[in-house]
Parts: sequence; structure tokens; C-alpha cells
Amino acid sequence: MFVRGEATILHADADAFFASVEQRDDRRLRGRPVIVGAGVVLAASYEAKACGVRTAMSGRQARRLCPAAVVVPPRMAAYVEASKALYRVFEDTTPLVEGLSIDEAFLDVRGMRRVAGTPAEIARRLRVRVREDVGLPVTVGIAPTKFLAKVASTVAKPDGLLVVPVGQELAFLHPLPVERMWGVGPATAARLRDRRITTVGRLAAVPPAALEAMLGRGVARHLLALANNRDPRTVEARRRRRSIGSQHALGRSHRSPAELDAELVAIVDRVTRRLRAAHRVARTIVLRLRYGDFSRATRSHTLPHATAQTHVVLDVARALLAAARPAYERQGLTLIGVSVANLEEDLPIQLCLPLDPADRALLDAALDEIRNRFGTTAITRAVLLGRTPSLAMPQLPD
Repeated sequence: MFVRGEATILHADADAFFASVEQRDDRRLRGRPVIVGAGVVLAASYEAKACGVRTAMSGRQARRLCPAAVVVPPRMAAYVEASKALYRVFEDTTPLVEGLSIDEAFLDVRGMRRVAGTPAEIARRLRVRVREDVGLPVTVGIAPTKFLAKVASTVAKPDGLLVVPVGQELAFLHPLPVERMWGVGPATAARLRDRRITTVGRLAAVPPAALEAMLGRGVARHLLALANNRDPRTVEARRRRRSIGSQHALGRSHRSPAELDAELVAIVDRVTRRLRAAHRVARTIVLRLRYGDFSRATRSHTLPHATAQTHVVLDVARALLAAARPAYERQGLTLIGVSVANLEEDLPIQLCLPLDPADRALLDAALDEIRNRFGTTAITRAVLLGRTPSLAMPQLPD
């Protein structure tokens, strides 16, 4: 069994992040059930979760479960700023920070005992500082492995701190329900429970061949390793993305070719804006589609030269979508997504006034500058006028 010498890996996770930011910024919401998002629940406070409200639930169902809940619209800019403040605390705590999402990260504090104290003391100070500097509660799990640290923080929620000492890993892990396993979703959990595998300990004792027959070789090996606390992964400082993408669910209503093209323009606009903000260019454009029967298709094209220009990526995406038209006209289209890969470094464009209207790269840069100064809705492409912009979920910086 793989074991480190000391429990030095922290998993820090802000509690009910979006909802906590809303409660922080509006005193009237504190202590009350809060739901972020009306049509679909993006986040729920712990007071709302106590009523059974969960992320991704329909707003109608959430309000039926929790009639007293206060429903607020999402404020993505506020969540981005809170995330930046949260990561400043993480990175002041240790140089080894591996971000998982905008509100959670692994931190490795090995070798810091002389200057900063034990891992538990470091975690306590981190929680106090996040509360004071960011105004949010954060839960921390501490363990010898990344997997166990994440499980510990989940068990300690909300607003808690839990240490799993070396030598007690399996005593902590094995009594937990299989749903606590990283990678066990509802379908896998149901399949395991059908065979009376209800705890992590029972899962750890299943013969590999039997579990492979049940779940497939890859999943079985992954789960058996974690169930026996075999997790050699180290905390790695943030690495640059290998791809950048965005997608939009269309629902089941029929969309005309013009409406689909407008969706594609909006998605490509978001993707290339993020690409330029990261000072990168891409050679491969990937189109992802989900049809009405829930089947999926992926089409891609690699350019001879890397680019971050919106019109170039859009031309390729349009051609890929046109090639898929017979399939989606027959089956319907419920989701469309675009991503770019084979990323390379690029130098930021310096704006020169007056702009040459024929220089598309400079026009893209001018659009980005206006949006950065005055907000993403300050200027838009003509085909998107009058459309309600899709929510862009906050993400870790590239």
C-alpha cells in the first residue's frame, strides 16, 4: 500500500461557493435558504440543501422542495473576484497549489513545519484568513494522499477541518459509503449496491476479476486502487490548459439554420476571446454535437498555421457543422460545443489607432479591450443583437 510519511496534503474547498458569496454580500440572506439560478439551480446554500435542493436541479423542483428559499440571479463577476481572493490566500500559504476549480484546490505543505507549524496549524490559519480576507467559509481535509484529502474535506463539510493521520487511512476510509469514492456516480453506485457492495471496505475486498466483469477493466482498477488508498499522485502547481472550449445546451426545440449559426457565433466568440486573453493560438478546431437521441459526434480540423482570430475559427466551425447537417436534421440537435487544441504561445497584440478595418486580428483585439473595460455586453457582434447572452461559468485562469 502506498503511504507517505506524514499527512501533508490539504484539500481546501469553499462551502456552497456561489450561494456563500451571495450571503456574504447581502446580510439579509444569511441563515436563509438561498438558491442561485432560477431555471436551473447553479448553487444552493446549506440551508437549501437541507431541504433536498441540489445543483443542476430544475428551479421548479427546487422551489417545490424549499418554498421559503430566496432565488437570486447569478453574478459571475462577483464569483470570479471571490475566486481570485481565495487563490491569493492559497498561494500565500504554500507555493505548491493545484487548482481543481474556482473554489477548491490541493495544497502541499510538506517541509513547512519549521517555518509554519504542523499541517493542521497551517490549515487552521488558512481557514481563519479566508474567513477574514474573503469573507467565506472553507472546509479543509488533510491526509497523506490527494484522494483521501478530498474525501476528508467532503466528510468535514460544512465549515470544518478533518485530519486523517498516517496509519489510520483505511480505518477512516473503509466504513464510508461507496458514493464517497472519487469517480463513483449514481449509475456506478447503483450497480455496486445491487451486488451489496455498499461501503468502500466492501469494494476494496472485491476480487479484481469480479469487479472488472462488473465495471470494466479501467474503472475497476481505478476504484480498487483508491479503495485501498493507493494514490501516488503528487500536488502539481497549476499547468497550462491543453485545450479551451465552450458549449451550449439547446434543449429539444427546433432551431433554424440561422439560429444555429448564431449559437455557433456566440460560442466561437467566447472561445477565441479566452484564447487571446491567455496569449495563445490554436491549430485544431473541434466541434462537439449531441443529437436528440443522446448520441454524440465529434468533428475536427487542423489548420496549417495556428490562430486566435475569431473569423478563422468560425469559418472552420461552420464548415464542420455544415458537414453534420444531414445527421442533426434527421435526429435533432440538443447541444453544440466548440473547443480549440494544439495550443501555442502567442504575443499580445498592441493596438494601433486608427485601426485598419481589413486587419481582423486588430479588430478582435479592439473588441477584447472594450469588453475588458466596460463589460462583456458593452459591444457584441451584429448577429447576436437582441439575444440574451448565455451564462459563462467562471473558470480558473489559464
